Amino acid sequence: MSSDGLFDIPDPVVSTGSCSGSLSGNTHSSAPLAVRMRPRTLDELVGQQHLLAPGSPLRQMIDGNQPLTILLWGPPGTGKTTIASLLSAHTDRRFVEVSAVSAGVKEVRDTIAGARRALAQSGVETVLFVDEVHRFSKSQQDALLPGVENRWVSLVAATTENPHFSVISPLLSRSLLLTLESLTDDDIGVLVDRALTDERGLAGVVTLTDEARSHLVRLAGGDGRRVLTYLEAAAGAATSQGKHAIDVEDAALAVDKAAVRYDRQGDQHYDVISAFIKSIRGSDVDAALHYLARMIEAGEDPRFIARRLMIHASEDIGMADPTALPLATATAQAVAMIGFPEARIPLAQAVIHLAAAPKSNAVITAIDAALADVRAGKVGAVPPALRDAHYSGAKKLGHGHDYRYPHNDARGVVGQQYAPDDVDGSTYYEPTEHGFEARLGERLAMIRSILRDR
Repeated sequence: MSSDGLFDIPDPVVSTGSCSGSLSGNTHSSAPLAVRMRPRTLDELVGQQHLLAPGSPLRQMIDGNQPLTILLWGPPGTGKTTIASLLSAHTDRRFVEVSAVSAGVKEVRDTIAGARRALAQSGVETVLFVDEVHRFSKSQQDALLPGVENRWVSLVAATTENPHFSVISPLLSRSLLLTLESLTDDDIGVLVDRALTDERGLAGVVTLTDEARSHLVRLAGGDGRRVLTYLEAAAGAATSQGKHAIDVEDAALAVDKAAVRYDRQGDQHYDVISAFIKSIRGSDVDAALHYLARMIEAGEDPRFIARRLMIHASEDIGMADPTALPLATATAQAVAMIGFPEARIPLAQAVIHLAAAPKSNAVITAIDAALADVRAGKVGAVPPALRDAHYSGAKKLGHGHDYRYPHNDARGVVGQQYAPDDVDGSTYYEPTEHGFEARLGERLAMIRSILRDR
């Protein structure tokens, strides 16, 4: 610690180009397999080939010591921490890791001040790694800005959440956003095969049957860290029985179900609910049930799902099936009363009904068209015949004069003007030929012909 307290940070990880620190490549034999197998060079990084081309920001920062501010955004197990470890091991700059879970504004400011002092006194640049930067509050992220703006630090921040929602705009605009993708099954297979034979990994002590390998790859869900964790557990299950080959039964002992890629506060929340609604709109009952199952298994709030079903019932079905909205509303009431796990049943019933129902967006199109006219200023006076005639003196003003009472006509409809002059004759609602709306369209055509025949 310096005398001025600039490095008074709880348990910081600081390295200066050597393989020291928690992100380094020097790991003990009892470290988790995923840590022992962390790539030592960019060339060992599996996947993310779109980020590894010559001259790419990562190459510049690691191979060329270029000062940059980088935001690494991607799902868990795709290489964000690995990239930080490569920076730790292969840069001549001072490396500092700050925990977004435990560090406060003071710690962040002290780290930036320490980097500035090191640069001024010895010319040593600092790479600051912040994992899970989305956990930083606005004030904590604000504290990073002076160091980034003045290049006192090269910031590498990692997040699993969409930075457009979780990172403040000033920091986002000053950073290069690098998107990491979920690993493919082929990428996951490479990690498994490498870990089986590499001296840092299982060193050939066990083998893996093709069936067990396929099982582990499928369970990984694109997460490299997860598959290595499962592989290590499966190897332990096999060796504890004196076996040298991991079979599918050993793999099944490692984990008994596939991991669900879903974050209720992050990107997957929006992606899955979007796919869910679009599958219902597209009348694919089975796809809609798949996404419902993913949300249920991931612990999504059932009330959120029910609310989206109510919106969909009017927006995408409307009068093509007038029972859709009452059903969705009843589903929301049932979900609120019973909760999971039983709530999955009415939710599934509603999803099946809505997906199989005839579709029409005529309701939302109609109200949006009417709103557009109102916002454009088409808000003329109410026709005199429709104005309130119940107060004293109203009739002298002509209110209610010539109003025709529809119930006095055998058809229940009479020809008279209801809309203001500005929009008289406008047609907002256009029924489709789907479901109940086809019959409704015939009736509306008759009604409109009577109303406008005056």
